[in-house]
Amino acid sequence: MARIVTVAAAQLGPIQKAEPRSVAVQRMVRLMERAHARGVQVVVFPELALTTFFPRHYHEDRAEADSWFETAMPSNETAPLFEAARKYGLSFHLGYAERTPDGGHYNTAILVNPQGEIMLKYRKVHLPGHAEYDPARKVQHLEKRYFEVGNLGFPVVRAPLGGMPVNAGLLICNDRRWPEAWRVLGLQSVELVMLGYNTPSINQDAKGFEAHHLRVLHSHLTIQAGAYQNATFAVATAKAGTEDGCELFGNSIIVNPQGEIMAEATTWGDELITADCDLDACTLGRTTIFAFDKHRRPEAYGRIIDQVGAVAPPEWQSSRAAE
Repeated sequence: MARIVTVAAAQLGPIQKAEPRSVAVQRMVRLMERAHARGVQVVVFPELALTTFFPRHYHEDRAEADSWFETAMPSNETAPLFEAARKYGLSFHLGYAERTPDGGHYNTAILVNPQGEIMLKYRKVHLPGHAEYDPARKVQHLEKRYFEVGNLGFPVVRAPLGGMPVNAGLLICNDRRWPEAWRVLGLQSVELVMLGYNTPSINQDAKGFEAHHLRVLHSHLTIQAGAYQNATFAVATAKAGTEDGCELFGNSIIVNPQGEIMAEATTWGDELITADCDLDACTLGRTTIFAFDKHRRPEAYGRIIDQVGAVAPPEWQSSRAAE
């Protein structure tokens, strides 16, 4: 019997700084209604889905940014999402800014079942950007100012999705560019990776030329490679459009374990793309080319965990020089 789960990437158009959370939540509820009408079982929303991408805005007093963070999930403002999940029998992935009781600040994603239970939580590990105001930049990217590095690792859970157990894992935005993150999920036999992102159409901190079209190419490349090299499906959902004057490129995708794009968003607004994922398709890769138990050689990978920055290799020396 085929193990098929129907998933949706619920792309969101821009959310402006002045808009309250209720605006975004109602838009998400409408996408959940559409997902239910299409027979979807799992809905994946973007990174920081409840607000504008606030790390582009500088607060000299770090505490002033706390208004962007959620202290409870669900909260009064996010309760309609949980109610819609119960009404329509949907599981959903939500990205948001989390403030913990002990004062921690994280870029967080959760996977919620139709009963409103949080089945998996992940906190973003690979934080891009900078921590202090940079006068040379037209747009700030202050994730390192407002968030701490995630402290939950890269967990995978075997959770009921669409009436069957699925090995589910989460990543957030810049994590998709790091093969180590995908591999840790792959080593836990992940079958479905959900990730949200908010990515500008232009590299605001480019030290050299980066063509506009390469932003989308690089995003897709990392997701397709991660899915293929770890024999997993991936649902990558964007925030898109011009938000607070900053253009986000969108192009949400759903990818299969062969690295093929099964569905792609074609607008920069609220858009639902769907795919039927036959989880048995993960078997081929993980039992042949990427049969980790047969082919991995951890003893040769020491640099990956022992070293942070790149180092120069030794210079070649001709043996004749000593003659």
